[in-house]
Amino acid sequence: MILINKHKIKLIIAVIFLTAYCFLLPKQLFINPTSTVIESVEGELLGAKIAEDGQWRFPQNDSIPQKFKECIVQFEDAYFYKHPGFNPVSIVKALFNNLKSNQVKRGGSTLTQQVIRLSRKNQKRTYFEKLKEIILATRLELRYSKEKILALYASNAPFGGNVVGLDIASWRYFGRFPNELSWAESATLAVLPNAPSLIYPGKNQQRLLEKRNRLLKKLFNENIIDKLTYELATSEDLPQKPYSIPQIAPHLLQQIAKTNEGKRIRTSIKIGLQQRINTIVKNHYNELSKNQINNIAVLVLDVKTRKILAYIGNSPTTNQHQKDVDIITKPRSTGSILKPFLYAAMLDSGDILPNTLVADVPTQIGSYNPQNFNKKFDGAVFASTALSRSLNVPAVRMLQSFGLDRFYHYLKELKLKDIKYNANHYGLSLILGGAESNLWDLCKSYASMASTLNHYDETQGKYYINEFLEPSYLANFNPDFGETSTEKTIFDAGSTYLTFEALNKVNRPEGEENWNFFDSSNKIAWKTGTSFGYRDAWAIGTTRDYVVGVWVGNADGEGRPGLVGISTAAPILFDVFNMLPKSNWFEIPYDELVKIPICSKSGYRASYICDIKDTVFVQQAGLKTKPCPFHIWVHLDKNEKFQVNSSCETLDNMVHKSWFVLPPLQEFFYQNQHPFYEKLPNFKKDCLSEDEQVMEFLFPKENTAVYLTKDFNGKQNSLILKLIHSNNSVKVFWYINRTFIGITENIHEIEILPKKGAYKITATDELGNEIYREVEIKD
Repeated sequence: MILINKHKIKLIIAVIFLTAYCFLLPKQLFINPTSTVIESVEGELLGAKIAEDGQWRFPQNDSIPQKFKECIVQFEDAYFYKHPGFNPVSIVKALFNNLKSNQVKRGGSTLTQQVIRLSRKNQKRTYFEKLKEIILATRLELRYSKEKILALYASNAPFGGNVVGLDIASWRYFGRFPNELSWAESATLAVLPNAPSLIYPGKNQQRLLEKRNRLLKKLFNENIIDKLTYELATSEDLPQKPYSIPQIAPHLLQQIAKTNEGKRIRTSIKIGLQQRINTIVKNHYNELSKNQINNIAVLVLDVKTRKILAYIGNSPTTNQHQKDVDIITKPRSTGSILKPFLYAAMLDSGDILPNTLVADVPTQIGSYNPQNFNKKFDGAVFASTALSRSLNVPAVRMLQSFGLDRFYHYLKELKLKDIKYNANHYGLSLILGGAESNLWDLCKSYASMASTLNHYDETQGKYYINEFLEPSYLANFNPDFGETSTEKTIFDAGSTYLTFEALNKVNRPEGEENWNFFDSSNKIAWKTGTSFGYRDAWAIGTTRDYVVGVWVGNADGEGRPGLVGISTAAPILFDVFNMLPKSNWFEIPYDELVKIPICSKSGYRASYICDIKDTVFVQQAGLKTKPCPFHIWVHLDKNEKFQVNSSCETLDNMVHKSWFVLPPLQEFFYQNQHPFYEKLPNFKKDCLSEDEQVMEFLFPKENTAVYLTKDFNGKQNSLILKLIHSNNSVKVFWYINRTFIGITENIHEIEILPKKGAYKITATDELGNEIYREVEIKD
């Protein structure tokens, strides 16, 4: 106690100095901005973005290749592993030389001291500053291991120009990772920080060569390398000019830099696949650009892990054509790419069966007049065929039948974030490209549907509650699908499977037409889309394992003739799928399907009237669909040439048959596509007809405005009124505003020359059937 009191002041001073010594070293030595670096899942460099201060400086790397470690220690600090942070012998020698020459010629700094000097932004070299470095160096030795100190030096040493750190220096001067460098290359980099402003590749080559070879000689003398290695190393050439940093996924780099600026990120990208798809995109761009189609985006997802395997945000186009714009995340008109979701929703809710007949006829809904791409009509077509052929009119009629708000609800469940407005804002055009979405969200949705089927099979009939989650481009991403449930998430497995079955039947592009004849071919559920004005072309496909999405167009929205999904985006899609391993087709989710008889002609549940029936699997909800409405009992004479009834024939002379009958307008177009379709026979002349709907207008359409046109001479053109009748031999009487204008027979078309105004057009057949249209004539 007496001893403590006697040296109290000394102890206090010692404690103060000891405390100051403990805290004098900053917690973080280097706070310089660093480059954003992305790597593939294999650890290969995909790209890097220069740091905010204009320096190429990769984030701290704690791993140093053995060759560089040997080189830097032998060149800079041979006693590195023995001293406590400073080397007294080196300091004395440096002091003697500097005093002798009356200037600072030698520093005598250890690697630890150099780390301190680099962290202090290379303060002016004075003896007082050197003292600070020594003290801080000893503190650094207490905090970190020798290996960590070497790593700090390697990551922050200058290597000439705006190159800082071993990692970027290796790429800039040799175009590869530091651990792939030879002894000569490692030695070259080891001598550069010694005088980076005077010596760097491309400048003072002889001086750099001498320094490198002296280091190699020392490595040989120290038995670190053998004679042959030494001789081969000294014969290697020096690098002449910097290499460009790899930019294999530049748009993904942009995306990652938004939230991970200055970090090194290991992505889920497979570098080999990314490079091959880059080549595919470049080849297609070279062809498409001849038609002034300049931008392409491709996304590849792993269905099971929900990781991004390839990310091509744009084609290798020019600045003028927005080569730096990442199209994958940009909203674009969807075209027909949403049709599979409508089909799946209608299956899921039990509104249709896979082959339910839907109308494909001229359609006017208010002011909306949808058209098929080929401007033709089939009359009636199976729902699955309408999807696989991407027919517009059936899709619009299906959406109207299903309900716009109901379908909109499904889209919101899919989390398509660019569909921002309410359902009425889009109207029925929603299904034909009236809304916008992006490649990321669409691929995510297709992947989630595919994953629903996979998981349903793996869990013996259950669903994950978080199936429709966001994918990720991070290598360490582990999708959280949540708990299992017996309740579907959005679409049930049966509806999803039947949707994919329909999409597998989409006609493939040129060169892929005969895919089903080859065992090696992939079964792919895929869909194309083309937006109004030929501005956007889409193709998205899925297998059990992979989803590939392709967008083609112009980033500025310019439309181009020929910019169609099947001819521009689809070939890229199949080129990419050909790069991927073949997948097995989806397992049939039997628990969500039921086998029922359906009418082979209409696709509806078979009624007892249907003459030809098929037994097929349909979704469970399909059990509530109505029976076939297109088969009726008809009564014929004994020769089966005319319809009869009790007004003209006795029961004994009647033949009763099931007959497939479409409404007149559907029938008119349907029979052109189906030559074996049998029209309902006419009634015998002495019979009273029981027909309810026997004729329909082709023109004018319901509640429409018709504009008068003129020929080259300024003379008004006439209008042609058209209708179809189920009985070609019946005469039709035409009236305009109750004024008789003529009679037609067989072909029911009549020419008029109306004036501007509102008219009621009435057509009456000789059996008393009547239809009418109200139309407004404008000039």
